[in-house]
Amino acid sequence: MTDRELSETCSRTILSAATPAAAGWAPHEREVDPLTESGERFSCLSSVDIFSDLTEQDMAAIDRASPPRLFSSGELVFSQSEPVTALFILKEGRIRIFRVAEDGKTLTIAILEPGAVFGEMLLIGQQMYDNYAEAIETSVVCQLSAADVEEHFLSNPGIAVKISRLLGEQVVRLEERLTDMALRPLTARTAATLLTLDGAAPRTRFTQVRAVRLTHEQLAGLLGATREATSKTMADFAGRGLIRQGRGRITIQDVDGLRRISRSTF
Repeated sequence: MTDRELSETCSRTILSAATPAAAGWAPHEREVDPLTESGERFSCLSSVDIFSDLTEQDMAAIDRASPPRLFSSGELVFSQSEPVTALFILKEGRIRIFRVAEDGKTLTIAILEPGAVFGEMLLIGQQMYDNYAEAIETSVVCQLSAADVEEHFLSNPGIAVKISRLLGEQVVRLEERLTDMALRPLTARTAATLLTLDGAAPRTRFTQVRAVRLTHEQLAGLLGATREATSKTMADFAGRGLIRQGRGRITIQDVDGLRRISRSTF
């Protein structure tokens, strides 16, 4: 074999080893779900504390009954025109719960982080009349029917108590927000809201610093204020060194300063 033939043979061998063979079409094989292709077992309940008392058998049964669904940013999970009687579990991403007034103005009720439970479920007192749920970033949500909730959750005293406590806390937070909107100035409401959001925000992977990921328009919806007034308040906070702003990200730099402002009544 000549040197040239030997070189060509080696090249073909290296290329064939580096290039994987194309997989043939196999109709009897299930396609890999992009949500579970990492090989880890996907569970909607694993990141939700109130479901920690469930047995592995119950978790497996619920996972089979509630396959995950991917929602793109801006897509509605449910709306006033298309209500859904179900309980939703947010596995990944963020969801905005809001209402629309008769004049077209929107009021954001909550920004939900992974692990949140929400939806229209009369069995556990969870009501979302006239509400909308919108993904504000790519989100993974699981949906449970009334029958699933009654079978797996309400029959478990520990979980029933935790759900009741969770719903009670949600009512208290909503009442506090409504009181703030009626009685407290925008600067105090903004400071208090930023502190609450910062406490719930996940830490970044490398710097371990929390960042509130909201635009001024989304924050204005939470505050029940205009975008212009919210942006002016945020610019004032940034100028005083209380916060640092980026594109859709807010980092708190002076927690004590914001806490003092949040307590002000004028």
